[in-house]
Amino acid sequence: MGRPEPARRYIQQEPSAFEVNPVYGKVPVLIHHGNPLSESSIILEYIDQIWKNNPLLPRDPYQRAQARFWAKVVEEKLLYPGWHAVCLEGEKQGRAVKVAIQTLEKIEEMLKGKRFFGGDKIGFLDLIIGFVSYMLPVWEEVASVKIFDPLKFPSIAAWKNNFINHDVIKGEYLPSRADMISYFQWRSRELMPKYASSLHY
Repeated sequence: MGRPEPARRYIQQEPSAFEVNPVYGKVPVLIHHGNPLSESSIILEYIDQIWKNNPLLPRDPYQRAQARFWAKVVEEKLLYPGWHAVCLEGEKQGRAVKVAIQTLEKIEEMLKGKRFFGGDKIGFLDLIIGFVSYMLPVWEEVASVKIFDPLKFPSIAAWKNNFINHDVIKGEYLPSRADMISYFQWRSRELMPKYASSLHY
């Protein structure tokens, strides 16, 4: 089966991605004054330093360190297991889902009583975990699994609604759900044989 149209559009971007990000060859990449930067967290920290009128990270050193810590937790214990669940089957998939759910439980406790992770404004950690609001439901559908339960995680559910409907997030910036489903179905088929032997949960 050939690549779906969204995948073909994605692949067509790869030569430019490899040109500006030769190590990973993928997006996101920020080019500022001709200088490329890759990796979401690094890009966000750079933006925080350059455009200081709208800070993304807290000014307090301890709170900044905490934001970075939780960003690492989200990446290692939620983003990766959530994606791996799309590319695994059986017991391995179940264990990946369990890791992701356990991480959501910790995030739920941290988020209680807050509109966003940093308070009343979208900040660094909101943007790091933003995939939960839009991409994670697509992964769940593609993998036929359930990771996020709004009844179990009401604080995250409220945050998701606030985040996805914020003026700086919603609109034409997000790809269509249909395109994402088609793309990730293709990626799952491509990666499942490799992940079955290389990933251990």
